Amino acid sequence: MLELSDPGEGTIERGHVYFFYRPKVEHKEAHSIDDVSRFHMLLVPRPPELSTYGQDETGTQQQDEDTEMKVLGSGADAVPAKETRDTAKKHYRLISIGKKQLPEPAHGGGHGGGRKDTFWATVTAVGDDLHSVEKGLGEKSYETKTRGTRHEAPSRLAGRGAYAIVNNEARVPSQRETHFGYHLSHPSEMGEIQEALGMHTASSFVLQVKNPLAPVTGGQRVGLSEDRRAKYPDWIMGDIFGKGGKRGRESYGLRFSSVEAIELLEYEGAELLFIAARSGEEGLETSLGEGRGEALREIETKESKETIEEVLRELALHADQFPTEPLEGHWI
Repeated sequence: MLELSDPGEGTIERGHVYFFYRPKVEHKEAHSIDDVSRFHMLLVPRPPELSTYGQDETGTQQQDEDTEMKVLGSGADAVPAKETRDTAKKHYRLISIGKKQLPEPAHGGGHGGGRKDTFWATVTAVGDDLHSVEKGLGEKSYETKTRGTRHEAPSRLAGRGAYAIVNNEARVPSQRETHFGYHLSHPSEMGEIQEALGMHTASSFVLQVKNPLAPVTGGQRVGLSEDRRAKYPDWIMGDIFGKGGKRGRESYGLRFSSVEAIELLEYEGAELLFIAARSGEEGLETSLGEGRGEALREIETKESKETIEEVLRELALHADQFPTEPLEGHWI
């Protein structure tokens, strides 16, 4: 059973992020956003890089004169440890993004009009074995009563990088803002595909989680049916959303919450609201603060030298089954 974590302020999670899109049913390829059926964000949480310092190949702690300096380095808590390869046993969350693209945030340090742009996303799968991801994103065929056999081409990898989820300083939880920021290592330059999907080399969003008991809002249009929404335990509904009059004016509590516990993202059917904040490396640093954006830029600049084959090995994916041309800027 999951227990309430106490993330407090600062980085509450970091890891690697991968963006995938899938062509529409019966489309062997996609040549524009109109040919895309689904857009996914895959999160693979990792411990902070600083936790691996001073260890030998067996994981035994060793004294390292540089360890203290690295641990105290600006933004170090946001940098994920290097990914292992050819290992499927990893925790992951697969998130389906509404509107098939990310909204356009404001550039640089200011919020601007982009702060008003939002998109809905849903946690569609949570697990500890990437083979499930490979099966879910891979080629599919299925039978329908009216159209017979239908075929879905495999998903395409359109981006890879590092992400951090950061809680800002707040006197009380109700004033907390959770920021989700990422910096891509692949591709090194955004192409037509990334532009169409709303991706930037660096970007950030304010992240909120919807109370599954709250009614659907006009901005959400069509939410998940009740049977598909996250089934949170009582401690989340009471301690975080404030069900039963603990918080808010309604009996179900607050309509939305910042990520007061990372467990909010660990349930399939969790409905997420991303509010566009800032794009660009300067904007990422402004959102995450305390050198975290710069730390992500530095590590992803180094990781950009990894080959596409090495990236696929991080996810234990078979290169011959997942087209990678989108990372080179080509629709397929």
